[in-house]
Amino acid sequence: MDADTETIRRILTSTGDTWAVVGLSTNTSRAAYGVADVLQRFGKRIVPVHPKAETVHGELGYASLADIPFEVDVVDVFVNSDLAGAVADEAVAAGAKAVWFQLGVIDPEAYDRTREAGLDMVMDRCPAIEIPRLG
Repeated sequence: MDADTETIRRILTSTGDTWAVVGLSTNTSRAAYGVADVLQRFGKRIVPVHPKAETVHGELGYASLADIPFEVDVVDVFVNSDLAGAVADEAVAAGAKAVWFQLGVIDPEAYDRTREAGLDMVMDRCPAIEIPRLG
């Protein structure tokens, strides 16, 4: 098993079940909406994070990671790569255990900073694809 696969398995099975989904809104045509649904079906608590702070899939939304009044285990990032590094830094500051950059979200410097801070990190992958692979 390669390091990426080990990290993915650890995040999905033992890091914790509270996932902040940054970029999640009520827009059903966006990937974040469908992925959040998959996460819920596999027992994860999703926390929508979006400037509109909308309730999505029955979960109260927050405008930012800093606004969430409880611990978050994983921060799942659905923003453009040029904004993702700042989100990763916020995840570290918020005490998250892992950061997951979705497909197409790539920032090697943010990856390095996040790993150096002691968090697990996955980049350019999708948990909705990876969960069934763990089967």
